[in-house]
Amino acid sequence: MTILIIEDEQLAAKRLLNLVIPYFPGAGIVDNLDSIQSSVNYLRNNPFPDLIFCDIQLADGSSFEIFNQMKLSTPIIFTTAFDNYAIKAFEVNAIDYLLKPIDVLDLEKAITKFQSRDVKQGVDIAALKSLINSNSKNFKSRFLVKYGEKIQSISIDQISFFFSEERITFLQTHDQKKFVLDGNLEKTEALVDPKLFFRLNRKYLISSESIEEISVYSNSRLKVRLRNCGDPDILVSREKVNAFKDWLDR
Repeated sequence: MTILIIEDEQLAAKRLLNLVIPYFPGAGIVDNLDSIQSSVNYLRNNPFPDLIFCDIQLADGSSFEIFNQMKLSTPIIFTTAFDNYAIKAFEVNAIDYLLKPIDVLDLEKAITKFQSRDVKQGVDIAALKSLINSNSKNFKSRFLVKYGEKIQSISIDQISFFFSEERITFLQTHDQKKFVLDGNLEKTEALVDPKLFFRLNRKYLISSESIEEISVYSNSRLKVRLRNCGDPDILVSREKVNAFKDWLDR
């Protein structure tokens, strides 16, 4: 048995690998696929796997592009921080859709579904909507931060953007205060409402209020200048440009 893990965040991939291994002893697990291109290359040059775990937002675009290029019958369990892709996910052989951070019990249920049912049966859309509704209300409204010997609760509407620097995740408020957060930027992304914050790239997760200027960059990319941010080269990748525009134009 062969299992693919398609995930562009190394820590998330490692955690998922550790969670999955006990359920499939002896299986061959490929866990170093982190982009559309590497995934397509693997699928073109190897027998199709028995099961795929796949993040939706990869560094070079949406993983749905993989399945546009490769027509697979392989069952897929999607893992993502966003609930708004759920219906589309089930159009490409998905048997379940797990919202990050992944709950161990939810993962076990998805694996049990894969092992025990005909994965070609129709999806229970009512159950799917219930899952989405139950999870989409769990976004954080405040972050508890520590500085020195003091702690402070920062409201989500005070936050300008989150960013990663030297493997440390920071929160920056509209009044230019910076605080260190536990966990990586992916974990933070899973905790905030995607209607309020957008992941521009590996380094920045921003609110719309943080944007000072957007300009066209070469090769259909965008450059973003953030208020009170000294980084002059914040780029939106070509694959994320349309999603970014849609987010701004809600």
